[in-house]
Amino acid sequence: MNKKLLSIMFIIITSITLIGVAALALMTNFFEKETTGAPTIDEIVESSVEVPELTTNLAGGNIVRISLKLETDSKKAKEELEKREFQVKDVVISELSSMKAEQLAGKDGKEALKKTIMGSINRLMQEGKVEKVYTTSFILQ
Repeated sequence: MNKKLLSIMFIIITSITLIGVAALALMTNFFEKETTGAPTIDEIVESSVEVPELTTNLAGGNIVRISLKLETDSKKAKEELEKREFQVKDVVISELSSMKAEQLAGKDGKEALKKTIMGSINRLMQEGKVEKVYTTSFILQ
């Protein structure tokens, strides 16, 4: 009888401990997600790369002058993107040279260009990814 009681107590204590550990893990994970919200402006600036002003011809004969800022997901991604500046410029010029002025007109056209550029650059990246593309200057002639 004594051994049975001891076994039951051991099983109960082990079960309570496991439930407590599981609850602690869930609560820690829940609170960690709440505190890591949107990045601050300082964090965005720290992980962003400026693409200097580029001037190129569009498919329809127009000329576009554009500057971009690329927000990455980490400092390592920023460092990699800075090394890949020549490839980034190539991507931007290639995408623009295949577009017509009508495709860039309005907000929707610029958003489509941003998504296209982001997708092309992310295919190059190995240490992270570009999360957002900002147009800092845009002139279409």
